[in-house]
Amino acid sequence: MTTASQFQQVARINQSLTASVEKRALQWMALRAPRWLTSDHLTLLGFAAQIASGFSYFLTRYDRRALLLVVACIALNWLGDSLDGTLARTRHQERPRYGFYVDHMADIFGSVALMTGLACSTLLHPSIAIAMLVAFLILSAESYLATHTLSRFVLSQGFFGPTEIRILLIAGNLAALRSPYSVLHGHKFLLFDIGGAIAAGAMLFLSIAVAIRHTARLYREEPLP
Repeated sequence: MTTASQFQQVARINQSLTASVEKRALQWMALRAPRWLTSDHLTLLGFAAQIASGFSYFLTRYDRRALLLVVACIALNWLGDSLDGTLARTRHQERPRYGFYVDHMADIFGSVALMTGLACSTLLHPSIAIAMLVAFLILSAESYLATHTLSRFVLSQGFFGPTEIRILLIAGNLAALRSPYSVLHGHKFLLFDIGGAIAAGAMLFLSIAVAIRHTARLYREEPLP
């Protein structure tokens, strides 16, 4: 059985473009956060904001200005999802197993809500939303398994992590607020269809590549007797 002390030894790896700046900003906020604010409050904020993002995407069926609500919800999701762990570590109130489990279950349910909202909007074809969700869940599952088997929790793939994805999503929302379409090689496509197809393909490719690399490593570390 995994104990809390064993779980704390898992290495957290974040090599994303914004990692160093984000870390300093989160530490600054954690040191100045009011005492009544807890990491559970922040986790709940991040989860509620992601659910609200999905609902706001649904509202774009009736008014595309709801994309501004999505942008605000994404910002709140970043705050809650990113600051909760930093606050707990700053106050020496770590609950590594509890935090890991709750954070990632919230991510899973929140992602389902987000993709459902997108699928119900007029910004993205439902099939691409499903492909993005499936690819995300596969990549997430690989990350969770690697955390358990390799004692390393990878927060980013290459230079891209959750914060970079949020930034791209905000940029896409602002672009779609102006026009939901884009012209590619003389053909008109939904902007989110193009971005969604690229994102789904990239996540699936990363899942396969990382799974092969980790399988090879585990095979070397546990050879047949």
